[in-house]
Amino acid sequence: MRILLAEDDLITRKLVQSHLVKWGHEVIVCPDGAEAWKILQGDDPPKLVIVDWMMPEMDGISLCRQIRGDGKRTYTYVILLTARNKKEDVVEGLEAGADDYVIKPFDTHELRVRVRAGSRIVQLQQDLMDALSASEFQATHDPLTGLWNRRAILEILQKELDRSRRDAAPLGLIMLDLDHFKEINDSYGHQTGDEVLSEMGRIMVSSLRSYDSAGRYGGEEFLMVLPGCDAEDSRVIAERLRLLSSDNPIEIPGSALMVTISLGVATTEGSKEWDTGSLIKAADEALYRAKSLGRNRVEVWEGKI
Repeated sequence: MRILLAEDDLITRKLVQSHLVKWGHEVIVCPDGAEAWKILQGDDPPKLVIVDWMMPEMDGISLCRQIRGDGKRTYTYVILLTARNKKEDVVEGLEAGADDYVIKPFDTHELRVRVRAGSRIVQLQQDLMDALSASEFQATHDPLTGLWNRRAILEILQKELDRSRRDAAPLGLIMLDLDHFKEINDSYGHQTGDEVLSEMGRIMVSSLRSYDSAGRYGGEEFLMVLPGCDAEDSRVIAERLRLLSSDNPIEIPGSALMVTISLGVATTEGSKEWDTGSLIKAADEALYRAKSLGRNRVEVWEGKI
């Protein structure tokens, strides 16, 4: 584990650092609280800190208060290292935000046990954060394609539509449907159908800009939300997706499967009256026209709202 050691006494600093390294930790050292605070403000700072009470620039108590007052960061476990051993000193240190307290001159075994306890708590917190992140991902993403799920992509569309109105900027929406997808499932099985859907998700992610969004709308239908795109911009993106699909057969056991897509495009330009329902309906109508005209094509909605 990465540990930040803030100690102004050179001998103590070297001794503690030596023990921590021997116990398998990566140690970042600094001589005062001010430098320690700068390190903690950087990218990916250590989550466990051993800090001396009496230091120049900023003492350990002040550093504890700074850490606890910073509500934006993940939890930092703090061990206060000091020669002050009165009960009221211990209480003051813990009230300032320290998690644990080691008296100098320290016992090596005691320090090791307290560092081990702190490391375990930090790891448990990281495991919890990872679990929460995984849970949030599962709640908002389609498990097969990794794209946004229906609820999430509709929420994104609403937010981008609100932004489009505020900024008086166009917003493009593409509805994509795989051609003859039922025949793929019937002829090759649902596992192959799932592979086709996953590949389509990869194509969309690789083709869109970082601030575009793609989601699985349902079955073999997908939505793509394109901030700042007018009808021509959206059509160009849709055509690029169509060509990527038709020009790149999907490899399956024994053969290569040709998969084509049809796409309907709608944009907000020319009116402020759009809502998510009407924009989706327009893209769906353009998609229906693309399919009725032979599939494997892009159509742009040109009606009036």
